[in-house]
Amino acid sequence: MLEVKDILSDNSLTKPAKIEKLQELLSEARGLQRAATEGGMDTDDGFTRNLRDIELALEKLKADMPETGAATL
Repeated sequence: MLEVKDILSDNSLTKPAKIEKLQELLSEARGLQRAATEGGMDTDDGFTRNLRDIELALEKLKADMPETGAATL
């Protein structure tokens, strides 16, 4: 899985391409967190931190952010 820092530092990607990749990463991270929550896995295994890192990167790029909260999981 790509890391946020790798996407942000990739100079071959345009800003819209970085946003698209980060949004894909966000969707994947939310899916993993949802699976962990529903499956009784340890929910404190880095998924929340990873989600926050992705959201911060999207904010840094001034991307339109979907609403967050319990309903988005």
